[in-house]
Amino acid sequence: MQGAPQGAGGGAGLTSWLIGAAVAAVAIGMILAADSRVPERVGRGSEAPGFELPRLGGGEPVSLAGLRGNVVLVNFWATWCKPCEDEMPSMERLYRSLEGDSFELVAVSVDDDPGLVESFRQRLDISFPIALDPDQEVSRLYQTTGFPESLLVDRSGTVVERYVGPRDWSIYRERIQALASGG
Repeated sequence: MQGAPQGAGGGAGLTSWLIGAAVAAVAIGMILAADSRVPERVGRGSEAPGFELPRLGGGEPVSLAGLRGNVVLVNFWATWCKPCEDEMPSMERLYRSLEGDSFELVAVSVDDDPGLVESFRQRLDISFPIALDPDQEVSRLYQTTGFPESLLVDRSGTVVERYVGPRDWSIYRERIQALASGG
């Protein structure tokens, strides 16, 4: 600080340093607080988040709590998703083959228009429950990254597996049946 009167810059430097330290402390505090609010990844071994959604066609809402005691395959999909459409017949066969064996399948549609979903259901002759999530709140809660995406939930509500992308569900039938029978 050449040329400045003695003492003129000393206090200002200390004040700037204290302000900088305070800003850094607040920023670190905010980062730590934000980290504690970040939900853990919904995946193998985690508790499946609860939800209640309207059922396509009316009637009782679909809720995960109402299905407790069953193995549940929760599938997130959309009518405009070709891989979702391709996967549906396999899901229907799985559902029909395990129906009544402590197994439930819930297809959560993220479409805005229930009429499109109903047309889709009729065209593909889908008999399993379809829940409506047009705001994608449950989809976000489950941290989906695309469609189709499915989570297999055991009888106690724990996620057994996450499946990203379409599947031939016939190859998972024995595993799901074993879970449903308590194995």
